[in-house]
Amino acid sequence: MGGPFSIGRYMKFVFRYLKAYKIESILAPLFKMLEAIFELFVPLVVASIIDVGITTNNMSYILHRCGLLLLLAAIGLAVAITAQFFAAKAAIFSASKMREDLFYHIQDMSHGSMDELGSATLVTRITNDINQVQNGINMFLRLFLRSPFIVFGAMIMAFTVDARVASIFLVVIPLLGIIVYLVMKSTLPMFRKIQRNLDAVLGIVSENLEGIRVIRAFGNEEKQEDQFVAKTGELYQRQIGAGKIQALLNPATYIIVNVAVVCILWISGLRVESGALSTGEVVALVNYMSQILVELIKLANLIVLLTRAYSSVTRIQEVMEHPADERKHGGAASKSLGQEVLNLSDVSFAYPDTVEEVLHQVTLQLHAGQTLGVIGGTGSGKSSLVHAICHDYDLSGGQVRLMGDDVSGLSDEQIAKIVGVVPQQAQLFAGTIAQNLCIGHAEASDEALWNALEAACAKEVVEGKDGGLEAGVVKGGRNFSGGQRQCLTIARALVKKPRLLILDDSASALDLGTEARLRENIKNLPWHPATIIVSQRASSVREADQILVLENGEVAGLGTHEELMRSCEVYQEIYYSQFPREEVGA
Repeated sequence: MGGPFSIGRYMKFVFRYLKAYKIESILAPLFKMLEAIFELFVPLVVASIIDVGITTNNMSYILHRCGLLLLLAAIGLAVAITAQFFAAKAAIFSASKMREDLFYHIQDMSHGSMDELGSATLVTRITNDINQVQNGINMFLRLFLRSPFIVFGAMIMAFTVDARVASIFLVVIPLLGIIVYLVMKSTLPMFRKIQRNLDAVLGIVSENLEGIRVIRAFGNEEKQEDQFVAKTGELYQRQIGAGKIQALLNPATYIIVNVAVVCILWISGLRVESGALSTGEVVALVNYMSQILVELIKLANLIVLLTRAYSSVTRIQEVMEHPADERKHGGAASKSLGQEVLNLSDVSFAYPDTVEEVLHQVTLQLHAGQTLGVIGGTGSGKSSLVHAICHDYDLSGGQVRLMGDDVSGLSDEQIAKIVGVVPQQAQLFAGTIAQNLCIGHAEASDEALWNALEAACAKEVVEGKDGGLEAGVVKGGRNFSGGQRQCLTIARALVKKPRLLILDDSASALDLGTEARLRENIKNLPWHPATIIVSQRASSVREADQILVLENGEVAGLGTHEELMRSCEVYQEIYYSQFPREEVGA
């Protein structure tokens, strides 16, 4: 990380977004500099009014010069509005493009990258950090030429009035610059910590909103409130600390400038008595010092804004430079044997940055039309197996082949065409039922949608809604029950007619009769997909062609229900825990 004036790196990153708005980025500072030129003439006009108009009591001269002041003000206003328009346009559109690129980059990220960065951090980067950058660009274009131009322009104009008095400016400007530098050097690391605290607060808020029902069910509100208060208190203290240091900027600069004004009046008074300086020129010198004060305050605020923007840019760059996909690609293709859809050969799997494997040497084959049931206790590795099949993460050993191709050699788009995954948590998006169903196949006809709904036992759900397929869906599908959401997400997976359908405990909210009808409908699908049913319910997998029993990531058994009931103690334990022995015997 650089120092408070490492604006070069900031501009290097931002420049590629400003390139599309070169004209606006050039015209904005030029018009602001033009405004500054008009302002620099104002003290001279006021000096002439005093020295000529008021001294000689020449009313026409006074009115003429006042009209000139109004003209300068009107032109300056028009120029300033034009400059601000160009600056705002360049800042808003370039920040919008930056946000778009960041969003697309996040969309391309693998599960591992998302897990490493965290959703709260990504939300902060794409919202608050982008806004900080936008404000920085806007103010930079408006002030980076204007403020220095007026500071040095006012000093030069002061020398044209009286060189001896103007020498005070040579002392004041470096002193003000040192104060600004020290304040910025102190606050830059504080702003970085503030942004990290903001990430933490956003993380707590998002977790509480997502798990509000769990928190209320366990009466855990007070603990969560205490945690939130602690994090926001830490953020508050750091913001107050940075604010206190920034608050020193204005009084320190005002003290120096006011002392300088006193010196100007004192020295000028002596020179007025000697006839070397006029009253109007003294007023002009004071006005130039006031202009320098105002512009240095603006420049200081600009540097504060750029400091925050620089901190935000480095955080955005961290995400943009983070590999969107850290997985290995380029697996060798091999000819599929007959109707083989899925082949797992000694598959072992561990999550990134962990040593312990959650799957150990899993081997199985699955052909078109066959159903594989996956059962096991909590934490046995059922969902991890789904991640391995879909190449959400790299394997630590073995090979997964889809339709004869090593899954690591397939793109996410190719995998999505072959595999239809219905996750544990049924997630619907705001819009209509049709829009949700068409996510995997945008060109699907209404007939295809109804067929998928019927197969997923969701046809009655949609027919019961006003508007049918065009019925509205609120965010998260909260206007549907848990079972209805699961049926709709299964239908969404069926619309694209996948060769491999994975139901990851996605029928847990359905009653046994509806679930049985769903399994029968999937079995009779005309394109005969291979199906994996992941469940903790023995009734869900009992009719499968083969059942994979997992325990602590290892294969405890693989076979039919009858075979496992004879040979697999783990499966027997699960089965008898759900179906008492007396009931089984009957």
